[in-house]
Amino acid sequence: MAYDRAEWSQHYDDGGGFRPVRDSERNLIARHTPAPDGGRALELGCGTGELAAFLAELGYTVDAVDFAEGALARAQKERADTGRVRWWCLDIEHDEPTELSEDGYDLITLRLMFAFLHDRARVLHSLRARLRAGGALVVTTPVAATTPQDRRHIALDEEEISLLTEGWSRVERCDAEGLAVLVLRGPESTYSAVEKARPEPQSVVGVCAVVTDDSGRVLLGRSTRGMWELPGGRVEAGESFPAAAARELTEETGLVAEPGDAHLLTILHDDRADVRRLSAVVRMSAWHGTLELPEPHHFRRWEWHDLHTLAGGGALFAPSAQALEAVWPGVLPGLPTVHSYPHAAAPPPVGGEPSEAVRLRREMAERVIAGGWAPSDAVQGALRAVPRHRFAPESPLRAVYNDELVVVTRRDDDGAAVSSVSAPWLQADMIEKLRLEPGMTLFEAGSGGYNAELLAHVVAPAGQVVTVDLDPYVVHRTRRFTAEAGSGRVTVLLGDGSRGAPRHLPSGGFGGSVITHNCWDIAPAWREQLAEGRYLVLPLEMHGYTRAIAFQRHGEVLHARDWTYCGFVRDRGATARTTPALSLVGGELHLRHEDGTPPDAAGLDDALHGPRHEVPTGVTVAGRESFETLQLYAATTLPGFCRLALDRSRDTGLAAVPRGADAAATVGDGSLAYLTHVLVRDGVTSEERRSEFVVHAFGPAAAMLAERMAACVRAWDRHVRGSGYPQMSVHPAGTPDHDLPTGHLLDKVSSRLVFQWPGHERTEPAAPRAATLTGAGGGQ
Repeated sequence: MAYDRAEWSQHYDDGGGFRPVRDSERNLIARHTPAPDGGRALELGCGTGELAAFLAELGYTVDAVDFAEGALARAQKERADTGRVRWWCLDIEHDEPTELSEDGYDLITLRLMFAFLHDRARVLHSLRARLRAGGALVVTTPVAATTPQDRRHIALDEEEISLLTEGWSRVERCDAEGLAVLVLRGPESTYSAVEKARPEPQSVVGVCAVVTDDSGRVLLGRSTRGMWELPGGRVEAGESFPAAAARELTEETGLVAEPGDAHLLTILHDDRADVRRLSAVVRMSAWHGTLELPEPHHFRRWEWHDLHTLAGGGALFAPSAQALEAVWPGVLPGLPTVHSYPHAAAPPPVGGEPSEAVRLRREMAERVIAGGWAPSDAVQGALRAVPRHRFAPESPLRAVYNDELVVVTRRDDDGAAVSSVSAPWLQADMIEKLRLEPGMTLFEAGSGGYNAELLAHVVAPAGQVVTVDLDPYVVHRTRRFTAEAGSGRVTVLLGDGSRGAPRHLPSGGFGGSVITHNCWDIAPAWREQLAEGRYLVLPLEMHGYTRAIAFQRHGEVLHARDWTYCGFVRDRGATARTTPALSLVGGELHLRHEDGTPPDAAGLDDALHGPRHEVPTGVTVAGRESFETLQLYAATTLPGFCRLALDRSRDTGLAAVPRGADAAATVGDGSLAYLTHVLVRDGVTSEERRSEFVVHAFGPAAAMLAERMAACVRAWDRHVRGSGYPQMSVHPAGTPDHDLPTGHLLDKVSSRLVFQWPGHERTEPAAPRAATLTGAGGGQ
């Protein structure tokens, strides 16, 4: 039913209202939803505030919402003594609900107003997301069967009530003097792709029209068969797929798409029963008209749905589900495989986003800028302009625009993340490290599309980005999203990123290259295809510690210029490497050795059952003080370095491995030493709290290893702490020792890394330069 804010406001100004709240309703709410300690309630469609006042009496702090100013004016006047209620003028269906509590609600009520909502599924999903654990959504509504014919537009019939209750683990239905009171708890995903009966022979070739509104929401109809469907149907004889999609759209919804705005995206092929079925997916880039219900015998209603809610939206007609997945790969996981025949001509980018996305993107950008991660105007402009949510359409907006969060977009069979959209602050930082200029052509390895579009924005208007990934699904997804929401200046290739993109190499080399997965080694192609003097930015693993480093090319040598603490998904290409690990004491402890020659671990199990030797270092750090350079300093200077991990499920107290991290360790002569820390001064703030580094050691050489590690920590404290990362250069494998600069050497398969730490000449014994870390580098 259509509604008008001004009309409803006048209704209340004239003294009108709704049916008063009766004792039967009060008793049901008090019995089913008593207020917990600190309970918060959201009352939608509060009218003059009668129910809001009652919820406050029960002990709730209440946000009472109505879209009619006249209703709220009367509520605040008539309920002036209700101190636990905040009144908000808000249209929950169309306005951005910034006033509502970020902490969620224990109770959300919709009394006599659900029938007035148009996009009911979308509103319900947004409300479900605001419920606290154990909270309830209570909908009070007239029932069509007991409502006079002329007023049934304000009531729900049994099918609509059934749809309303989908997706809840607990549903209680009560009667309050003719009103249905639905108490819904335990929101859960109910998505399923369902079929109709065997298709008629003339219906085996059909179309699905994919239409979005100016907020980027997709149009779905609730069919009389009890499922959600895209506009579409069979193709008439002699009719093109785009023409059929445009015709079906108008016949079923009243909306009109011009022929030039209907674009064939792909043709899906599967078998339904004994019938071979073809479904053409047609993307509408524009439309006009008013949404109507011209075929009530086929559809009960049409609604606009947020993309991230589709996987929790109930029953979807299977071809419609496959079409949605074709346009936005990842929004409907677990669908059966169908054959897809993409059309050669890609549709133009399609706009549209909700105002909330605009606001959240602006806020995200400002936080990243305030953190110092995006000092340049170009990167700031990219953060504000590129719609991050459109490259992760399966994720809620607040998760996508959280500047601290990584959005995982693909996992392997074991649940490990293999593709993601990195945290915005880190993406901005790595792009800044490239020192880009307009017009450059850039290389990226490992893309979900968003980072590539940020790069394209920075080098606009003439710059280009070539992005490569080895996963066909990721490439397909990236191509779709860059076509939907991109600049048209990103080329997406399937291949192993370690080989670069030789066929797309500009004259003189790429103006910048960025790798967006953890790299154990530096592929030669990345250096060879980079223009002289330009920058390669990648997350490099060194003994298991990852840092995003900007390398500047000078001939065959890469020089480190900037470092950032970080972590990415691991490489799966030709340069991927499995970390060697040794299980100790029945699996309670694990030694991880990432680089160089693995140390001899003989006798360690026996040593760990012996006495523990402890050496305080005298070096302390504040509660939240970073000691990230200590990790790398120890890893690149200590002989026999490895990392000690603890299986918390088997922890017997044998080793005091710091929670949340592996401990730096060293092994030799059947003995082991590792670095931990103990609290030596507590305080109210993290700055007041201090912890001291302490070395624990086991085995016959425990004292020697412990003193060596303690000396390393003290050397770091004297010479490195506060001075940042070392000078570091990367040389091709095979470079003779005499051609390397003085420093600590770490050999990989394709490269030789030389670290020059401040004061290391004074802290290291006079030994051959390569003796500490040179080894086979580990096989790949």
